[in-house]
Amino acid sequence: MTIQKSLQREARVAFSPRSQPAWFRLLKWVIAIGISAALWRTPFFWWWILGALGLGLSVHFFWRWKTKGWTQPWWGWNDVKAADGD
Repeated sequence: MTIQKSLQREARVAFSPRSQPAWFRLLKWVIAIGISAALWRTPFFWWWILGALGLGLSVHFFWRWKTKGWTQPWWGWNDVKAADGD
């Protein structure tokens, strides 16, 4: 699989309306921006950014592993058609 096809699959899965409801995505961003704003002037800001990045990548790769590259449903994610491009 080429890199471009792989990135397209990732984008289809990430923006699939069945993967997460819009209200949940919005809530995640509000919380992340709120915590970032609260920590902006503290020495913990960069720890927060690095920790969030590390946690996000860990969860992403864990889900890819459990769903075998978005080809099988697993625990709350069942939009296999998004990965196929349907």
